[in-house]
Amino acid sequence: MAESLPLEMLTYILSFLPLSDQKEASLVSHAWYCAAQNALRETNVRYNIPVSSASLSAIKSLGLRGVSCISLTNLDGSPTSHQVLQSVAYHLGPHLQSLCLGGGSPTEASFVALILGCPALRVLDLSGCDSLFTSGTLLSQPETAQGVRRALSGLRELNLAGLRDLADLSFNQLSSCAPSLERLSLAYCHLNFELGPARGSIGLQDSSPSQFSFRNLLRFVKERAGRLHALDLSGTGLPPEALQALGQVAGLKLQELSLHSCRDLSTEAVATLCRQQPGLTSLDLSGCSELTDGALLAVSRGLQRLRRLSLGKLQRLTDAGCKALGGLRELQSLDMAECCMVSGRELAQALRSVHGAPLRLESLSLAFCSSLKDASVLSVILALGPSLRVLDLSSCVTLTNGTVQAICTYLTHLSVLRLAWCKELRDWGLLGLGEPSEERAQRPQVLQFPQLRQLSLSLLPALTDMGLVAVARGCPSLERLALSHCSCLSDEGWAQAASSWPRLQHLNLSSCSQLTEQTLDTIGQACKQLRVLDVAMCSGINVAAVRRLQAQLPQVTCVQSRFVGGADLTLTL
Repeated sequence: MAESLPLEMLTYILSFLPLSDQKEASLVSHAWYCAAQNALRETNVRYNIPVSSASLSAIKSLGLRGVSCISLTNLDGSPTSHQVLQSVAYHLGPHLQSLCLGGGSPTEASFVALILGCPALRVLDLSGCDSLFTSGTLLSQPETAQGVRRALSGLRELNLAGLRDLADLSFNQLSSCAPSLERLSLAYCHLNFELGPARGSIGLQDSSPSQFSFRNLLRFVKERAGRLHALDLSGTGLPPEALQALGQVAGLKLQELSLHSCRDLSTEAVATLCRQQPGLTSLDLSGCSELTDGALLAVSRGLQRLRRLSLGKLQRLTDAGCKALGGLRELQSLDMAECCMVSGRELAQALRSVHGAPLRLESLSLAFCSSLKDASVLSVILALGPSLRVLDLSSCVTLTNGTVQAICTYLTHLSVLRLAWCKELRDWGLLGLGEPSEERAQRPQVLQFPQLRQLSLSLLPALTDMGLVAVARGCPSLERLALSHCSCLSDEGWAQAASSWPRLQHLNLSSCSQLTEQTLDTIGQACKQLRVLDVAMCSGINVAAVRRLQAQLPQVTCVQSRFVGGADLTLTL
């Protein structure tokens, strides 16, 4: 019946499937293959292309399929890199919308030639590409700049994170070629904040031409205030007075702001920002260690449209501050990882409204919250409702099987679950049982997460083969699985579990000391979609077995096999 559907309709139907299901659907027939390829393109799947002569044929093939989103790795100034960039510009350039060169070292000439061949770019990632900015002459020639400006006229997002040598001149030359920018990342760039004569003010004097100054950035924001709506200044050392100057720019209506690890920011500065930019929908304050409960209260009062809030590593945040979260009725994602003073009691209350309707959170991280107890987590789970898709409780070391049973009962629609180093968990918790008894052990009620895509159970010392098999049967859709340092797992367990995971793509088995080459053979036969494997420090697995797996599954692009086979870990000179 499906074979008779028009290609456009079949493509539309497949576009609703997860990526792994689309790949499986492409094997059904030629018509389904074409529809699946179209669906993959429409969802903007990013293709990671290693820079080598072997990639040239793949680039041509991707060009024929109209792929619009790529990332180039291992890029340098070699002739091979230049040849790959030429191929990308020729085969992919006309329809390429998203290009990532992050961490590469292209030459200025090859970069310019590539950009001139990509007139449809919307997203450009140059994070860590210091080679383009070291000389300070990028786009200094007017003719070159004019051509790049035409090519980047539609660019909406620019990532310049982690650039050591970014200076005012090179930033101005590049940003002037992208008049339509809406999103800008300068995370972990070296920003120079000149203090003016009056304490607490930003100076207007010129900085060194080799520096990137906040004065220059502020000038850029003022010029683009009507269009710019997302800014990432994480790790720049932004002081309170600079944040105030930024927030009060006339016409600026930010929607997303990331200030991760800006450790000098004060609670008062955040309160002022909330009054200046009430339209924020995403705010990252993780690692701003001076912030207190007052900052969360200001966020709750001033940012009623907030959907994503990150508060990780706020060591001074307490349960009292969590009460304010109830005022954020549109909140969808909350990150409170490493907030060690948060016990969860007030958080559960805040997640409910006075009418009993819970917030429709889709993602919640409470990783490393060492004060969490089973009772408070149970209250949080009961308050979350069925909308939650991502839950991270990694390293909440006091949680027990009671929490796992509550998750299995009330959060059956999860797609990502992380329980790494919840060291009190036992097999009978994963099996959905109460305390072990001979009667109950005969009839286990296995956990069921049919939609779960990612699961982390690393560093669970009591996880055995019985628990592994239970997880495999209850979570058949897993694509990413982390089981590192689970030293009780054996070949027998994997012999029973592997066949349940045909969609597995990323697998971490590092430091699983009982596993041998037999497990690798089992995985090679059952997990045909595997792409990334980590068996580092697995003393029972040898290098020959790793090579045999790579020959059996050539699509595996990344294998970590450090110190396999019981290699001596002692470092020698």
